[in-house]
Formats: sequence, structure tokens, C-alpha cells
Amino acid sequence: MFFYSTNKQSPVVNFKTATLNGQAPDKGLYFPEKIHIHSNEWIKNISHASNEAIAYNAIKPYVGDTIPNDILQAIVAETVSFPIPLVEINSQISSLELFHGPTLAFKDVGARFMSRCLGYFTKNITKKITVLVATSGDTGGAVANGFYNVPGIDVVILYPSGKVSTVQEKQLTTTGKNIKALEVKGSFDDCQAMVKDIFSRSGDFPGLFLTSANSINVARWLPQQFYYFFACKQWKKEYGIPVIAVPSGNFGNICAGLVAKVSGLPVKHFIAACNSNNTVPEFFKTGNINPKSTIATISNAMDVSNPSNFVRILELFQHQIPELKKSISAYSISDSETKETIISTYKKYGYLLDPHGAVGFFAMEKYLQQYPQAKGFIVETAHPVKFYDVVEPLINEPVPVPNNIQSIHSLEKQSTVIENNVEELAAILKKMN
Repeated sequence: MFFYSTNKQSPVVNFKTATLNGQAPDKGLYFPEKIHIHSNEWIKNISHASNEAIAYNAIKPYVGDTIPNDILQAIVAETVSFPIPLVEINSQISSLELFHGPTLAFKDVGARFMSRCLGYFTKNITKKITVLVATSGDTGGAVANGFYNVPGIDVVILYPSGKVSTVQEKQLTTTGKNIKALEVKGSFDDCQAMVKDIFSRSGDFPGLFLTSANSINVARWLPQQFYYFFACKQWKKEYGIPVIAVPSGNFGNICAGLVAKVSGLPVKHFIAACNSNNTVPEFFKTGNINPKSTIATISNAMDVSNPSNFVRILELFQHQIPELKKSISAYSISDSETKETIISTYKKYGYLLDPHGAVGFFAMEKYLQQYPQAKGFIVETAHPVKFYDVVEPLINEPVPVPNNIQSIHSLEKQSTVIENNVEELAAILKKMN
């Protein structure tokens, strides 16, 4: 399997090179030359397969021969070593809970897979490996956890100052050692733009081997297919083909789901559930991508005005917008609607949503108003405790704290505040050079 750049100005590469490069030299994103189509028999029997076997079969066509089969199997086993249950909320809507990993967020799968692939690929590289990542909240903690203490790899995490939750900030700023957190006076889009800018001038840092851990990297993006195959394994066949609502910020997660659908996974329709950063919902109305200034919301991990991965979705559908609209709808949900959904879902069904899951739930309800016979599930991307400062005042109860998060509050934040200026980031990297 080879990957080309969405900007079409760089050579095609294999999975190893795409992973190591992160972003293509022409600033495009790598995209597979073809989508692997799974056999009907494999899809039909998926309920009898282990999660490790499902994940291996889903990712193997894209990895190709760049990782030996036994090592890839070990990587996959470590990646999906925690439960990903599909939980029924009411008679029409279930929740695919992606928050049972070490940092209580869906990014754990991609971060664990990518860190292990990079560990294998960089064994013989003599330069210092430096992973650059911009985060709107959850990616930072997952990457810090996935790469913590990995020999020979430094991680630099950029996050928007004052725009991540208390728990998210603790997770990405308290590990120390090979993890460096930079608190940027700006938005996630600013952080992401700085990272992309640095990649375009990697020659300025001859002693560093720069790569990315955002979902622009194929090794972070493609493993997100696993969620949807695991959901298919658990979905009750008598419910018919499901509709899936995905809280969407940078659009990597829903793009991976669409890849799974194109590869044969039975999905009736996808819903891109966005907060007030409504670039994509507006695109579906006007046909134009017009990013505005990023709006801070209580679903902060989705505070993205210029989603990088949307270009991959356009590529997947060969820029045929009518075909795209057959597979995906997009809704923009306000903070007040998000809060109301958290309260009402907890009162009615005893199910506690985090703000991102609540955006997905409200969008699913809007879709079901138009298609009342449909059934489906939301992708619940984070544990509510990560946003306890938002959730607890709404339900007037403390959010249960999982064991793996209890000790984090006593840890001391370690971060460096920088301006929204790529030259400051460049200066820091040159010192690491």
C-alpha cells in the first residue's frame, strides 16, 4: 500500500515513510492510494472475532510489509488492551464508549498505535526523534502517555492557553522527562498552524528528525477505524444498519469511520456533530470552506475552525459533494444545547455524557426527528470527569473519579508559555537540536 499527498506535489511513499514524515513535503496530508475492501464473509463473522484480530485485519493492508506480522500483532494487542463497550442509552441511541483507556479519551488508541510504530521505525535513526503535536485537549494527554519515557524520542506538545479543561491540562503538563508542554497564547488552529509551518522548514533543524502525532499522521489517523469495527461486532443485527454521530473537531475520527464504511462496514449514515465552530456544517449549506476565528466552547477538544482532515474526506469522495452528502450530514450545536442535553440525558436515562458526547447526542436526536425509524449510536469520546468543572454544576453531583485519574490533581503543572509566534517555537527546537 502506498500513500500520496493530497496536494499531489510529493512522491508516493509507503506506510513507514508516511509515518516518519508526518506531513508530506508539499504540506499535504498522506492518503492511501486505494481503500482496502473487506470481504462480506469477514464482515458477516466479525462478532466472533477478537478485538485484536479485528484491529489487525483492519490495519494490515495499510501497513503492508513495513512491519513484520508478529510485531504488528503485538503492537495491535497493546493498542486495544482495554474495553470499548457499546452501551444502550435508550431504545434508539447507544453510546460507543472510547474512554476506558489510560487517559480516558478516544485518542488513546491512535497514540498507543503510533508510538509503538515509531518505536519500531526509528531504531536505526541516529538523529534525535522529536514528535511535534498540537492539541485542543485530549490528544496532548494521550500522546504524553503513549510516548512517556520512550527511549530516543522527545515530544513537544502545543496547547492553547486557558482553552483546555483542568484535567486535560494536568495530563499533558505533568509527565516531565521526555515530554515538553508549550502553552500557546492563541487557539488550537494557531497551534496547528505553527506545527505545520515548522514541518515546512525542517531543514532549519539538521540535528532533529521531526514528525507529528496529530491525526495528520497516518499512524494516528487510520487506527481510529478500529472503533467502528468493534461497534459493528456488538451492534444488535435486529436494529438494522446503524446511524453514527461523531463529535467532530479536526475530523480525523469521522474520516476514519468513513474509510471503514467505504471498506465494507455496514453504516447507514454518519453525522458530523460540531459545536459552534461550524465551518463544515456551513460547507454543507454553501459549498464553501470558510474558516472563521475559533470560538471557545465547553466541548473544547472540538474547538477547531480549520479542520485538517476534512481534505481527506473530500479525497475519499473524489471531491464529489453530492456523493459526500449521501454518507454524511453535519450539525452545529450550541453550548446551551450541550448543557441541556447533559442534564436531560442524565435525568431521563441515568447516563452521564461529557460535553463532546452531548454534542453527538443532540445531533443524533435532530437526525432522528427527520428519520424516526432509524437507530444508531454516538461516539462518546471522553470520560465526563475530564470536564468535571463543566458537568458537576449541571447535575449537582460529583462525577465519579476513576482510579487512574485520582492522583493527577496533586501533580505540579510543568509548561512554558509562548506567544502565538512560530519563531518562538523554532527557537525552542533549535536549543533541542
